[in-house]
Amino acid sequence: MGNKLFSFLLLLLPTLLPAQNWKSYEISVKGDTINCTDQKDLKQGPWVVRVESLRGEPGFEEEGYFTDDKKEGPWRRYTLSGDIIAIENYKWGFKDGKQQYFTNLGDLLREESWKAVNPENPYDTIDVPDLNNPMIMQSKIVKHDVSELRHGPWKFYDPTNGMILKTEYYSYGQKDKGYGGSGNASAQPPTGEEGKPAAKPKAVQDWEKKNSGKKKVVVRDGSTGGG
Repeated sequence: MGNKLFSFLLLLLPTLLPAQNWKSYEISVKGDTINCTDQKDLKQGPWVVRVESLRGEPGFEEEGYFTDDKKEGPWRRYTLSGDIIAIENYKWGFKDGKQQYFTNLGDLLREESWKAVNPENPYDTIDVPDLNNPMIMQSKIVKHDVSELRHGPWKFYDPTNGMILKTEYYSYGQKDKGYGGSGNASAQPPTGEEGKPAAKPKAVQDWEKKNSGKKKVVVRDGSTGGG
């Protein structure tokens, strides 16, 4: 009997040890360890967050993963009755990639595109036109002032039939005012009227304004920086 009990404890030990490292945690109805907080009060691993209805605002539940107190990867949000209303994706705690939002009946309302910026390295490499030859693009390293940027197509749907009502396009947080439409609009970066280039990101405009009138501009190689 003693040997069997000892063997059972050895098998159970790996599941007991992690819990000892948590400052707090919960056990889900399925028996999983969730909502863990480490000794530094940082959220880690799978979490389920519940927000009750308040002052007419509907409550919701969301589930996903935390890494060092920051949301990471896909997060799903539900009504308190269990209907999905959003699927969001995170990187470094900020929105990154495609985000989807639904009605309470599960019909798609909107798709957003975001780009997360690493807060420890808030630099990115973008293409800018050569001041001596606008037909040639060069890499330019810029610093972002915010940690998440609208970047890519935003699509708005008619929830009754699933058709696209409008598409907007963003580049590094700047909306292209000349782009938009209904139906199956292209998700590719657009060009303006008569083949003119689309609106440039603010970082590019600032760079061109700063260097206007200069005969030669030294541009750092984009391979030395990271996004």
